[in-house]
Amino acid sequence: MAALSDASSPVVAPLRAIRASQLEALLAEETAVWRAELAWDFSPSAELVRRFVHMQALNGHALLVGEEAVGYEYFVFEEHKGLIGDLYVRREMPSEDWENALMAAAVREMMESPFLRRIEAQLMMLRQPLSRALPNAEFLRAYPRNFMSMDLRRAGSLQPGKAAARADIFEWSDGVQEEAARLIALAYQGHVDGEINDQYRSVQGARRFLMNIIQYPGCGVFFQPASFLAFEPGSGRLVGLCLSSLVAQDAGHVTQVCVAPDWQGRGLGYELMRRAIQTLAHHGCRQVSLTVTASNTAAVELYQSIGFQTLRQFAAYVWEGF
Repeated sequence: MAALSDASSPVVAPLRAIRASQLEALLAEETAVWRAELAWDFSPSAELVRRFVHMQALNGHALLVGEEAVGYEYFVFEEHKGLIGDLYVRREMPSEDWENALMAAAVREMMESPFLRRIEAQLMMLRQPLSRALPNAEFLRAYPRNFMSMDLRRAGSLQPGKAAARADIFEWSDGVQEEAARLIALAYQGHVDGEINDQYRSVQGARRFLMNIIQYPGCGVFFQPASFLAFEPGSGRLVGLCLSSLVAQDAGHVTQVCVAPDWQGRGLGYELMRRAIQTLAHHGCRQVSLTVTASNTAAVELYQSIGFQTLRQFAAYVWEGF
């Protein structure tokens, strides 16, 4: 076969029409890239892709050169919206056009679903995410986001914040999921992240968001020891939470931080983060990451003050009104 960079006409084919073995080299490369660039073990997600492709049960498309897949994307339906779960094209492929070909195929197929009103995507491996032309741009909004990382050798230098003595802070408990869902919906009212992920707009959506974090590996394996809840003394009301996961044996990820509106500005977010970071370091993690919307400047500044640095920018895409 010719070198991939010489291939002029890859074919876009449905994932349900290919064998899982055709994805092996592609998934192996993607797993290596996630580890090298983001310190993230992508292998659990890759295994899910293999399993569902083998079962012919995954919506999406592959980019084929001969019999070999050199790119793929998949998408899922969630009530009224669709989610592009991943998109990756071999680094040898010379053009963003093939990423767009896959994205266009996914968006087109989802837009043809009569019940669908919205499509969301956050694609970490997409090249030039903020400056490229994208399919169906007339329906598209793009939100710059930061992937930030911190060397946990700095964890021990973080001093307790002023909220340490003002709130009752405990390790995560599954018994508060309903209260946590209500807190998330309250904290994100009118927030830009509610435009990016509509699960933040309702208690029902926040409940589903929590279930996805705790039960599924998309954001790593939920790590209860580094996940914390903050309660208001006296009333016992839940006023803050910080959830963490393990994305590799030696790397953690903060999946969610939120604080009740009347407790914001009191240092509670910092204290929850500090405890999560130091717990991850204690359990052998060498670094921790998080994602944040770039326009959320207060959060970006907090994370920078703790020691996080932006490793890359990506985009959250929303197609709506089609």
